[in-house]
Amino acid sequence: MPKLFLSLAALSGFLAVALGAFGAHALKSKIDANMLSVYQTAVQYQFIHTLALMGVALLLMKAAPVQTSSLVMAGFAFVAGILLFSGSLYGLALGGPRWLGPVTPLGGIMFMLGWLSLFWSTRHI
Repeated sequence: MPKLFLSLAALSGFLAVALGAFGAHALKSKIDANMLSVYQTAVQYQFIHTLALMGVALLLMKAAPVQTSSLVMAGFAFVAGILLFSGSLYGLALGGPRWLGPVTPLGGIMFMLGWLSLFWSTRHI
């Protein structure tokens, strides 16, 4: 599992840089300021949770078996949060369907679940 999470974190980090640059250079004159702000929020949250996912991967490399399940849950929750939260915001900013709006809070819930799972994993440290 650590290798999967580390690989996904590396890919997500690459995409966050690429999407951030795309937003800063290609989208600046193409979408209104409100949607550009939405897009920037997606990039920011993707970066933050990419680093959290990397931290989970590194912790899993050293974790005792007791902590593993909550760390794995945290990793999957961060991945789901990146896809749902940032993914839906990217879609909305780029003119995607309105049904993406209700998906965003589900991603936020996944982020919170990831942080709670990470907190739960500390109970035996």
